[in-house]
Amino acid sequence: MKRMVLLFSHDLTQEQIKEANERFNIEEFIKLPEKLQQKWSNVPPEGEFTEIYFDDFKEFIEDNLRKGDFVLIQGDFGATVYMVNWAFKKGFIPVYATTVRKYENYKGEDGSIKNIHYFKHVNFRLYKVE
Repeated sequence: MKRMVLLFSHDLTQEQIKEANERFNIEEFIKLPEKLQQKWSNVPPEGEFTEIYFDDFKEFIEDNLRKGDFVLIQGDFGATVYMVNWAFKKGFIPVYATTVRKYENYKGEDGSIKNIHYFKHVNFRLYKVE
C-alpha cells in the first residue's frame, strides 16, 4: 500500500485522486493537521530562509510515510525546493501537479471588473534532480 502526504494548500480533485490511485497505486492520502496546514500556506515572506521552520513538516512526513511513499509538494518556491531536496534524501518520492489555466475577464456596466480563473488538473510529475 502506497501513501501520499499532501504538502500543498488545496484539496485534491477527483481527477487527481484517480490518477494517483491508478498511476502510483496510492491507497491513502494524508492531509496535514490544521495547524501545519496553516503554517505551510503562510510561509513568512520576510527575512532569511530558516530550515528550522520546516522541522514540523519533516517530522510529520517521517511519522506517516515509509521509503518509497509519495509527497505532493507545492507552495512557496523556496519551501518547495527545500522540501523536495529533503524528500529525495529521505527516500520519499516528491511529485507536483500540472494544470491548464484559463482566464476570463468581464467588465460590468458599473465599471467593475470581474476576473475568473479556471484550473484543470492535467497530470502529476515526478520532481527530477541531477
